[in-house]
Amino acid sequence: MKQFISFVIKEAKHIMRDKRTMLILFGMPVVMMLLFGFAITTDVKNVRTVVVTSQMDHLTQAAVDRLAQSEYFTITQTVSTPQEAERLIRSQKAEMAVVFAHDFASMKKGIQLIVDGSDPNMAQQWTNYAQGVLVNMQGSMVNTKLLYNPQMKSAYNFVPAIMGMLLMLICAMMTSISIVREKEKGTMEVLLVSPVRPLMVIMAKAVPYLVLAFGILITILLMARYVLGVPLQGSLFWILAVSTLYILLALSLGLLISNVAQTQLVALLLSAMVLLMPVVMLSGMMFPVESMPIVLQWIAAVVPPRYYIDAMRKLMIMGVGIGEVMKEVIILALMTVIFLTIALKKFNVRLE
Repeated sequence: MKQFISFVIKEAKHIMRDKRTMLILFGMPVVMMLLFGFAITTDVKNVRTVVVTSQMDHLTQAAVDRLAQSEYFTITQTVSTPQEAERLIRSQKAEMAVVFAHDFASMKKGIQLIVDGSDPNMAQQWTNYAQGVLVNMQGSMVNTKLLYNPQMKSAYNFVPAIMGMLLMLICAMMTSISIVREKEKGTMEVLLVSPVRPLMVIMAKAVPYLVLAFGILITILLMARYVLGVPLQGSLFWILAVSTLYILLALSLGLLISNVAQTQLVALLLSAMVLLMPVVMLSGMMFPVESMPIVLQWIAAVVPPRYYIDAMRKLMIMGVGIGEVMKEVIILALMTVIFLTIALKKFNVRLE
């Protein structure tokens, strides 16, 4: 045990000495949280809107005032024809136009929305928000209640996704690079002929990254709660427990990559191709998996972050119990066993 602790301390010192790596490890979560929380957001705010009406009666004015008072829309101009509104949208002076019929006051209906559809997702959101404001204004009996995220903040969606991406990249990429670095320098053989068993050597190299991953996890959770205002509705114990399982899965993937790669550059490229792109594109972080083609849905089914992100959204945002995420936990556990078994077996074969 003393030898194992000595190896852990040795690896921790190597990590602490590399100040650039430490800056990346702890700077990246902070920067990404701020970017996704405040800059890269899908929240609807200040949509430049043109009002199209031939006469500004009291009911039309009330509708325009309702739009202007919301934080979602900014009334920029009032024009008399839809063609003028389309010209403003085409010249990028507006994103949306609200067209009121000439008999809107008497009929209490007749509203058309003209929306810039170059970004279909945002166009759909603008349309939904405008319809919600106008429907409520007309006193409709339709009442919408948004569960779990009543303010529709995009941070609620991004925080679990950032956790899944960062923990995977840090644990898998850094662990694989650490082991490959020893191979590149020729010091791995020196470590393996020591009295400590090869498995203990690998575990000793993984432990510091496990501790770092927990530090990064706590940093993300604190920023989510106190900077971005994302509530932690579920049990903190189960959030940490599921995260621990996910971290072990990421470490086993890092060990598997280290078996394939012979240089740090190859390890980085493999990590980028095997981890970064699938995490961003196929995990549900940016795009719903259900909206993808069937073939990509099959590929997404073997992307581990997909299940972790789903579990975190349920635990953190919805506040469900562990029973509601048991499917995701079982899949993550099976993946961990499979990856770790293959990685250790291949590692032992190579040693022999």
